[in-house]
Amino acid sequence: MTERIGFVGLGLMGQGMATNILQKGWPLTIRGHRNRKPVDDLVALGATEAPDLESLARGSDIVFLCLTGSPEVAEVVAAMTPGLAPGAVVVDCSTADPTVTVRLARDLAARGVQFADAPLSRTPKEAWAGTLDCMVGADPPVFDRIRPVIAAWAAKIVLIGGIGDGHRMKLLNNFLSLGYAALYAEALAIAARVGISPQTFDSVIRGGRMDCGFYQTFMGWTIDGNRDSHRFTLANAYKDLRYLESMANAAPVATPVTSALKNSFATAVTQGASGPDDYVPHLPDHIARANGLPPHRQPPGS
Repeated sequence: MTERIGFVGLGLMGQGMATNILQKGWPLTIRGHRNRKPVDDLVALGATEAPDLESLARGSDIVFLCLTGSPEVAEVVAAMTPGLAPGAVVVDCSTADPTVTVRLARDLAARGVQFADAPLSRTPKEAWAGTLDCMVGADPPVFDRIRPVIAAWAAKIVLIGGIGDGHRMKLLNNFLSLGYAALYAEALAIAARVGISPQTFDSVIRGGRMDCGFYQTFMGWTIDGNRDSHRFTLANAYKDLRYLESMANAAPVATPVTSALKNSFATAVTQGASGPDDYVPHLPDHIARANGLPPHRQPPGS
């Protein structure tokens, strides 16, 4: 029997993921929110819009969540719980606090509902193409059950371990990528101070040993003026680094590098870069301002 899929969180990543699930043959129920366009687009393709989260849960065998963080996940799970039947699976694709993940899984297990964490890597472009990376924390039978649906939107799927391990690995993954971002931003500020332009800096790094896919999307704003080159918000990056620091503190592990790069993002967010269009590639401009330098690029209309 074909699994009935529910999807909550039709944002930058979620709309592409949900579209792939629907187009690859699964019945899909979604929950609308203030931004109607993703909802209307999916309904036009054949999705069903649920009137509330309890109804969505009642009509779904597997529910995917793609939300901002653990507070939002916990709120949505609480609203869905009365409608979740024994044997249902909730799959959290958000970047979340592993301690909350483990608690939610334990609470749902008492009702006969299974849980998996399956956070993502890459960008909205890959979400639409169905080529995201996915790192999963789940019991093996649950993994086997949800893997075909995940494969609708992910090309690389890795079972990391048990519940919570997917979110733990995601935080480590983001530590590396956001660490690159902080290094690039500070290097560009130093370069500007000593008279080396971003274009000259880029001509040395691009194509060399220090180049990588993340560097290329990160530099899309500074070099090409592409504001949407990597649509991952500074506010979400800052949130992820706080989760990482909390995980490390609980381990415990000394985190001099984690704390330093977290503060790079704190600098941007406290300067006002906390909106839905303030993305990680804009970090160099905020680090430049913090050093009394002009931004490398001016936002449109400024």
